[in-house]
Amino acid sequence: MVQRIIQNYRVSFSGLSRETWLLSLVILINRCGYMAVPFMSMYITQSMHRSIADAGLIITLFGVGSVLGALAGGYFTDKIGFRPVQLISLVVSGGMFAVFGHIDDFDLLCGLTIILSFFVEGFRPANNTAVASYSSPENLTRSYALNRLATNVGFGFGTSVGGLLAAIDYHLLFWVDGVVYTFAGILILILLPKSEKIKEKTVEETESLMVQSPWRDMFFVRFIILVTIYMVAFVLIFRLVPVYWKEEWKIGESTIGILLGMNGVIIALFEMVLIQNLGNRKTDAFYIISGIILTAIAFLFLVVPGITPVIIAAAAVLFFTIGEMLTLPYISTMIISRATALNRGKYSAAYSMSWAVAQIIGPAGGGFIAAHWGYNSLWFALVFLSFSCALGFKILFQNQIPQSHLLLKDSKTED
Repeated sequence: MVQRIIQNYRVSFSGLSRETWLLSLVILINRCGYMAVPFMSMYITQSMHRSIADAGLIITLFGVGSVLGALAGGYFTDKIGFRPVQLISLVVSGGMFAVFGHIDDFDLLCGLTIILSFFVEGFRPANNTAVASYSSPENLTRSYALNRLATNVGFGFGTSVGGLLAAIDYHLLFWVDGVVYTFAGILILILLPKSEKIKEKTVEETESLMVQSPWRDMFFVRFIILVTIYMVAFVLIFRLVPVYWKEEWKIGESTIGILLGMNGVIIALFEMVLIQNLGNRKTDAFYIISGIILTAIAFLFLVVPGITPVIIAAAAVLFFTIGEMLTLPYISTMIISRATALNRGKYSAAYSMSWAVAQIIGPAGGGFIAAHWGYNSLWFALVFLSFSCALGFKILFQNQIPQSHLLLKDSKTED
């Protein structure tokens, strides 16, 4: 039995490229310092003594900068390559985090939030493109799963330590983030290949790139809209749920950090093996829809009465994490699979925009609902939203026309 488990893990992690492992190491270190953002709403309410609406505004502005950063990151990734974009975004973000914790003026903080999130989010499309570039097609989903494993191990460590630092002094979060982001940028410079061959585009390739623009791919446009709806619910787990645990359930910062860290630990232990064992047993669509339904169930746990708060909070994290493991790796694979080597940056930017837009809509809308109708109304709204999103994906996939069929049809027409 033990040998079988060990063999499962060995197979799950084998066959990936050296560059994929090095990139994941950089992400692991980077995410170990990802402390400030999950606690940003608590920093605004607990340390700066502002309202939950002000916390929602800061997170919304973080989303505005993220949208701009995603667009810029995708554009420059296709223009100059993913390595310099990752390097610049990490180093500049590190400096901005160090400054952020020293700003007391709320209006100035709002402006700085947009600039900070611009560079933080500019990293994402470049990183998604790097994973695809370093991976073989048959290992693409596992390469993204390894990237997410590194992300979540770092996130689990970062949020757990972040909770302890927040209990001491919230300003420590921003200093640690600044140092670690800068260090991760230096590792990109040292460990990953020094140059990428940017293929010069011929006239025919440029025309093909225009045809394959993500915004002309109607299946992809509908897909990314539904992904954005899912992300609205996703981001609130890390933005407003911790505030709810603190204000309504009286859970301390260090415990909240451990609860959020559970997410990363579970993913680190089980996601790669889960992806390996699921294989081609079901379609990617099945796993995406199932994961979203589990997310809806996680929000239902937040309105269950009469149970010890920490236990029910842990159950919510568990269901949410399983849903995330089923959903996000397959979303990433579907998005990159529709792109070509010439426009991966743009497709990745569109995916990053779904995160960024969700960070605008989610905290602002969630904060408004919580402030005017209470947290329970918010959780029920998110349950409804998640189930509706799952239904939307089901309808979309039922009506899907594979892109390869469309390309074949176009080629026959031209002939």
